[in-house]
Amino acid sequence: MNEIPEVIRTIPLNYYLFLSTALFVIGVTGVLLRRNAIIIFMCIELMLNAVNLLLAAFASYRSDPNGQVFVFFIMAVAAAEVCVGLAIIVMIYRNLQSTDVHLLNKLKW
Repeated sequence: MNEIPEVIRTIPLNYYLFLSTALFVIGVTGVLLRRNAIIIFMCIELMLNAVNLLLAAFASYRSDPNGQVFVFFIMAVAAAEVCVGLAIIVMIYRNLQSTDVHLLNKLKW
């Protein structure tokens, strides 16, 4: 059981930090620049996974399971978010026949 943290520690913590930062920046860029609601939704999930990767890496380096428990709860909330978000995207597609977020101003009263 003690072998797992030692294997994770063979990769320097800076690599996890750089990878997580790159994933988060890609996600933020996708949210800000894209117009398709499904791609925006995927970019939000990418940002959540970047944070989860960093939390799991810090938890394994500190040998503290609290970070991994926190990652589990973030994944549970993300699964609920996927259900609600996809339902909203499907309803938008049914009303507008498009997933373009710039067309959402047509939904105003």
